[in-house]
Amino acid sequence: MRILENVNWGFIGCGEVTEKKSGPAFNMIEGSKVVAVMSREEEKVKSYAMRHDIPNWYTDAQELIGDENVNAIYIATPPSSHATFAIMAMKAGKPVYIEKPMAASYEDCTRINRISKETGVPCFVAYYRRYLPYFQKVRQLVEEGEIGNVINIQIRFAQPPRDLDYNKTNLPWRVQPDIAGGGYFYDLAPHQLDLLQDMFGCILEAEGYKSNRGGLYEAEDTISACFKFDSGLPGSGSWCFVAHESAKEDRIEIIGDKGMICFSVFTYEPIALHTERGREEILPPNPPHVQLPLIKAVVEHLQGKAICTCDGISATPTNWVMDRILNKL
Repeated sequence: MRILENVNWGFIGCGEVTEKKSGPAFNMIEGSKVVAVMSREEEKVKSYAMRHDIPNWYTDAQELIGDENVNAIYIATPPSSHATFAIMAMKAGKPVYIEKPMAASYEDCTRINRISKETGVPCFVAYYRRYLPYFQKVRQLVEEGEIGNVINIQIRFAQPPRDLDYNKTNLPWRVQPDIAGGGYFYDLAPHQLDLLQDMFGCILEAEGYKSNRGGLYEAEDTISACFKFDSGLPGSGSWCFVAHESAKEDRIEIIGDKGMICFSVFTYEPIALHTERGREEILPPNPPHVQLPLIKAVVEHLQGKAICTCDGISATPTNWVMDRILNKL
C-alpha cells in the first residue's frame, strides 16, 4: 500500500448521509480534506460544493476518479453502484471508503475484495458503529464478564411505514431491491449484524423467512431469522417495517448466564445492564459526526500511522448473512 501523507478525498454521491454523519468529519482530521464531489445532478452537486467549501465538482464519476488532486474516494451512492465505483477507483490506484452495506449482494462484495487484493489498494466500509463509545461500552461489558457466559442473542426491530413508502409512483430507492439489494432490511440490518459479528465472531449459519405484509412495495417488509456464530452461539432476529406505532422497537438483547445487556442500534437508548445487582443504565456520549472515529482510523491507516480493520474482508460476512436470510444464496 502506498502511504499518503495527505489524504485528499473525492466524494461520489452527496446525499443525506454526507451532510452531517460523515461529510464534515473528513475535514476534521489532520492531513485529510475533501477536494472534490460528484453527483449526476448538476444543481445538487454545485450547491453541495458551495455549502461545504469544496473546490471541485463533477457530474461524471470517471472524471472525479481521474482528478489528479484526488487520492482517495468516498462512495456514498445507493448499494447497486458500490462495486462499479469501488473497482474503478481501486484500478486507478485510489483507496476507497464505501457506505454500508458494502454492496447490493454478497457476490459484489467478493468482486470488490478480489480487485483490492489484486491491486493492493485498500477498501474500507462505513460500519462506523464499531468505533462509537456507545457500542464499545457494550463490548466492554461483555468482555469483562458482567453477564457471565453469553448464551443467546436476540434482535428485535419494528417501525411503522415512512410517509414516502405510500408513494407508489416514486418509491424510495431503499425499497427497490435492484438498487438497494432488498428492502429496509438490507439498509438497516447490516449495522446490527456487523456489530454482533465484530463482537462475537463470524456467523456461519443463517436461515430466514421473508414476507410482504403491508403491500406498499414489492420488497420484503417483514423478516424472521435464526443464525449461529462460529463459536456455536445461537441468535435470532425479527424485523418489521410496516408495524403499528405501538410495536415500535429497536432492541438487541445479549443474554448471559449471569445477566443480560439490552441496547439499541439506531435510537441510542441508555444501555441497560441487568445483573444480580439489579438494573443499571449507562449512556456513553457519541460525537456529533458519528462517522468521525472510523474516518479518523481510515485516514491514519492510509497515512501509515495505524491499522483500520473495518475493511472489505471484515464487512463481507454481513452481506453473506443478509443474502442467506433473504434466500438470495
